[in-house]
Amino acid sequence: MPYLTITDTVPRTSGAERFGFGVPGCAHPLLAPAEWAELARPGTPLHWAVLNIDNGPGSRPDPHCLEAAGRLRNARERAVHDEDPRDAVRAAGGRLLGHLDLALGDRPFAELIADARSFLDWYRVDGFYLDRCPAERAGLPAVRRLTGTLAALLDDGERPAGRGSGPLVLAPGTHPYPGYAEAADQLVTFRGPWTDYRWSQVAEWTAAYPPEKFAHFVHGVPCTHLEEAMRIARWQGAGTIFFTDRDDRQGQTDPFVTLPRYWDEIVSRIGPGISE
Repeated sequence: MPYLTITDTVPRTSGAERFGFGVPGCAHPLLAPAEWAELARPGTPLHWAVLNIDNGPGSRPDPHCLEAAGRLRNARERAVHDEDPRDAVRAAGGRLLGHLDLALGDRPFAELIADARSFLDWYRVDGFYLDRCPAERAGLPAVRRLTGTLAALLDDGERPAGRGSGPLVLAPGTHPYPGYAEAADQLVTFRGPWTDYRWSQVAEWTAAYPPEKFAHFVHGVPCTHLEEAMRIARWQGAGTIFFTDRDDRQGQTDPFVTLPRYWDEIVSRIGPGISE
């Protein structure tokens, strides 16, 4: 198959693992109230969603974001305690992540930590999404220092109930130097258009890790190709996905800020009872 680099193999997942959504950043809740409501709806197989106010936490607490964060947190609490089979994926995940822009390694360490503290203090996030993460070996020591500090902040026992508890997601959008796999909980190893994804190749070193280590975000996926897209994700060993028919044309700078037009269909495909 064109999207494999390892031949004479079997699918990277055994069939017991279940896909879940990673939502890399819906628009502000004031502009996308329906999207945030859908993320909190029972039965949505959500691994995590990213909160991004102004390429970070913003300058002060935003009441609309506070409400959206609270709804997502309450949805997870209900999933954990109600034992509703529709929300098994959310109960195991369902986390809210704060958006930190690493600017390919150019953001000062102190700025990133200050943003992280604001996310924790204002929105009680569970972890962080490190966008535009470097991918080269030279950038790894700085990323390790950052993720080590963020992990310590998330594990701070003095924080109130509901404080962060992970995960840390690195988002280079491509396969980075293998050492990055040990620097965080998850890697976004593909972010791009369907026209590239359907012919993409997986790095051989990823075979040493389980599907929960990797996430794929693909835009411009036609509804008629959803099954093919999920098949590629399974073979390449990604457990977290976000596929959308939105694209970056017609003035749309970020196709991931809104949900796909076939949202209900993809939820039903990977929701409770569906083991790919």
